[in-house]
Amino acid sequence: MGSRILIIQGHPDPRGGRYCHSLADAYADGAEAAGHEVRRLAVATMSFPWLRSKQEFEEQPPPESIIAAQKEIQWAECLFIVYPLWMGDLPAVLKAFLEQTLRPGFAVSGGDKWPKRLLKGRRARIVVTMWMPAFIYRWFYRAHSLKSLKRNILGICGVSPIQTSLIGAVEDSDSRPRKQWLDRMRGYGGRAI
Repeated sequence: MGSRILIIQGHPDPRGGRYCHSLADAYADGAEAAGHEVRRLAVATMSFPWLRSKQEFEEQPPPESIIAAQKEIQWAECLFIVYPLWMGDLPAVLKAFLEQTLRPGFAVSGGDKWPKRLLKGRRARIVVTMWMPAFIYRWFYRAHSLKSLKRNILGICGVSPIQTSLIGAVEDSDSRPRKQWLDRMRGYGGRAI
């Protein structure tokens, strides 16, 4: 029996056609060919307000679009999150989506000293594209936003293990690395990692 996979497309361009979309398609192709069940969520096409206060985050009920996304996350065993690095971080719409979605009561709940992790039993693969070579982001910038997403956002909710792929120089004219990454994504999808 295959795994249940939710692809969270974090590219902010709702028109599609970006390399992040191609990577997600390749992952889905590999997953479906291996018998996994795949659903997709495109953050850029969703309509939701951005949170502006602690009170909204903790007390205001989420909008219907976010409730639907939460149901998809609950359904999933594996989360595949793909996005481009913008100004050294997640695109703002993806961060706003995560803030809306991973609220207290859904992703974490109060504990004595540490919040209870409500998304245990799920694993994830995070794929980040960027114009700079990936090793510069990893070694010079210490992949700070990726570490925050892994540890401070998904990890605190109980998602584990979390695999990562950093894809640099995506605007390079040499298409071989881009094709190799698409092939690699198909393989990851087939193994649901």
